[in-house]
Amino acid sequence: MSATTGTSTPRRPWIVGVSGASGTPYAAAVLRALLHAGEAVDLVVSRAARLTILDETGHPFRDAHAQEDLHRWLSSGADGTPDAFDPDVSAVRHWPAGDLAAGPSSGSYPARGMIVVPASTACVAGVALGLSKDLLQRAASVTLKERRPLVVAVRETPLHGQTLRHLVTLDDAGAVVLPASPAFYAGGSSVQHLVDFVAGRALDAAGVPHKLYRRWEGELGGMTAGP
Repeated sequence: MSATTGTSTPRRPWIVGVSGASGTPYAAAVLRALLHAGEAVDLVVSRAARLTILDETGHPFRDAHAQEDLHRWLSSGADGTPDAFDPDVSAVRHWPAGDLAAGPSSGSYPARGMIVVPASTACVAGVALGLSKDLLQRAASVTLKERRPLVVAVRETPLHGQTLRHLVTLDDAGAVVLPASPAFYAGGSSVQHLVDFVAGRALDAAGVPHKLYRRWEGELGGMTAGP
């Protein structure tokens, strides 16, 4: 049924942009949690991110095999364990990063918001300056201009002055700047737990419910890892 008949709910996805910074397990955890929450997802993987995925997982990410490659990527644990998860990726729509005519390039495209995870300093600069050199940057710029939630999970250290100024620019524009900084109070005992904490904080900023980490309740002791 079409959205105009009133008998169907229009698809309103979260856009997830993956840039070339190290930290693709963060993106995988965010994607799995969005799907687990029943959210539709539009995925944009930058050209540099494809190299990072290959380097960090040993597997390619190809436009022509996007669903197959995505399932293999999301099935792996943060420590590289294969088949640690069994995600249903049917709710994910992949857009090539070079497709500047794609749906997310327009403000009229219905989207809930966008999470850029991980965000490289080059991506941060491009969005802050409004360069729109690829679909990821364009979609982020559209998200800002439409006043939709934009979470930028920057993954770099140390940060120099120019990047810090770009991050302030994004903050002033309404984005949430979320450094990929794992915390230890949730009792994480594995790489996956630390990754899930960062992913959970990104989803908190976007307003998406999840159970990726144990929340602080003001009491010391009993620090056991969450599910």
